[in-house]
Amino acid sequence: MQTYSPKSTEMLENEEMLLVLQQALTKKRVLIVDRHAPARESVRLMLGTLGVTQVHGAGNAAEVIRQVRANRFDIILSDFVLDDGRDGQQLLEELRHAALIGPGTVYIIVTGERTYTNVVALAELAPDDYLIKPFTADQLQARLIRAIYKKHLLRRIYEKIEASDFDEALAACDRVITQHPAYMYDAYRFKGELLLQLGRTEEAEALFRKVLEGRMAPWVNMGLATALRDRGALEEAALLAEQVLIDAPDFLAAYDFLAAVQEKRGLLENAQEVLQRAADVSPHNTLRQRMVGDIAARNEDLLSAEKAYGKVLERSKGSSLRSVDDFANLARTMAERGNIDASRKLLGELKRELRGDKEAELAALSHESLCLAAEGASDKARACAEQAIALQKTLEEDLASRGKTTSQRLNLDLAQACYASGLEAAGEQIIRQTVAENHDDNQLIHQASRVFEKTNQAQGASILEQINRQINELSSRGENAARAGDLAGAADLYTQAAEQAPNIRNLIEAANSLYLLMDRRGWDASLAASAHDYLERAQRKDRKHPKVLATRQLAHSVARKYGIDVTA
Repeated sequence: MQTYSPKSTEMLENEEMLLVLQQALTKKRVLIVDRHAPARESVRLMLGTLGVTQVHGAGNAAEVIRQVRANRFDIILSDFVLDDGRDGQQLLEELRHAALIGPGTVYIIVTGERTYTNVVALAELAPDDYLIKPFTADQLQARLIRAIYKKHLLRRIYEKIEASDFDEALAACDRVITQHPAYMYDAYRFKGELLLQLGRTEEAEALFRKVLEGRMAPWVNMGLATALRDRGALEEAALLAEQVLIDAPDFLAAYDFLAAVQEKRGLLENAQEVLQRAADVSPHNTLRQRMVGDIAARNEDLLSAEKAYGKVLERSKGSSLRSVDDFANLARTMAERGNIDASRKLLGELKRELRGDKEAELAALSHESLCLAAEGASDKARACAEQAIALQKTLEEDLASRGKTTSQRLNLDLAQACYASGLEAAGEQIIRQTVAENHDDNQLIHQASRVFEKTNQAQGASILEQINRQINELSSRGENAARAGDLAGAADLYTQAAEQAPNIRNLIEAANSLYLLMDRRGWDASLAASAHDYLERAQRKDRKHPKVLATRQLAHSVARKYGIDVTA
């Protein structure tokens, strides 16, 4: 069999490098994704001729997710057409969204020549390459070695980002740009996105404008639009995103971005229309359907919300990405539309499908209590709500021991059940805790407001205002202390705020204040453990939040200053 001999100018110009990469390929763990077992076996045999022996197979998306959670794969070869209406591109998006694979994983889509153009057009999260069927072992080897070589060149960027050494990651991007022109734009993209995530908006904007001088691509315009949004130029950002969609109507990330900008501008109906357009372009994408349902619910367009949430359940059937929240969202919407029987039927399906799941049991009890209250069976509704309260306490303790929390939406459903069945004190306590922990989540705040409206709680608005005022007061005092140079006082106030209301802002500020205190006073193992805990909790809420990344960078810098190894 012939070996791969690439013709590109800088790639693998000597036989020694080629040999190294061929040997590296034999050590890789590969996952083949194809709904047809004979096709998986054919590719496995091809890989065998290339010396690759660690080969796994998956016939559907649910099996892919199970295997990826159990193993670290270096390479994923996915057919474009999957088993449940999904495609290989959507699978890539789901795997990236759930952080199940990192940037160092090679992901290649296998497709027929007739569909190749459409596949590439949908590539907002671009795979590393495409293989057009039928292909030979030589062609397979060529694509794999090319992808491995690219990952090899970019590996320092991945490693430094993972280690939170963002300055070194940016420097690694610069080295690729100057030393490996063939991969210059890959490095520009990493650098621009990293600058945005670090909140270095002016630098990011300048970079994307510079790249636009030499290359027009949707990702470049979207990077620039993001920079414009981050510096407050919302209208300009929206116009640029609209232009991206005119030029590339299948670039799905632009829809999500535009909808978020329009929501921030207060144009909720426009945001819903944009997300619906995205769902029409990618109808099998459950993440986007869920977003449509959420924004429609906020707009009180219950019919659209019910349709979208119904599609989420329909299209996630058999997938491990299906959640209790998906059932609860649809059951809640059905009940709001007055369809109690359909809501109750759905709850029965939830209990059967997720038998033994305590969150599913909590959702079923809460919604059954609401159904009973709607039917006028107040005593039964109250008894059901009391069971749900007891279960929630047990569930919270169990999840807390594993570093997890109950679904915040389910907590608000329980609060509504409490109010509807006369357990006002319990309902208020749940809402206060949930809102305090998520006061920057517009969807949850809207749901909390709707709970008050649907249960005729006139004091609801004042409760929400009071929570917001209390949260801001401690944070403001911490900020004033920091400005005055009282870092110990600031850390004390910020950690109090994080304990009372562990929302992402308070968690980040608590971690940041502790690292700044150690930067001045010296490393302290106890403070470092607390700071790390706050940062981890913030990351679980939103790993890509700009302030999360900035605090990770600060943590790395302070540890390095005092010779502390934080890589273990």
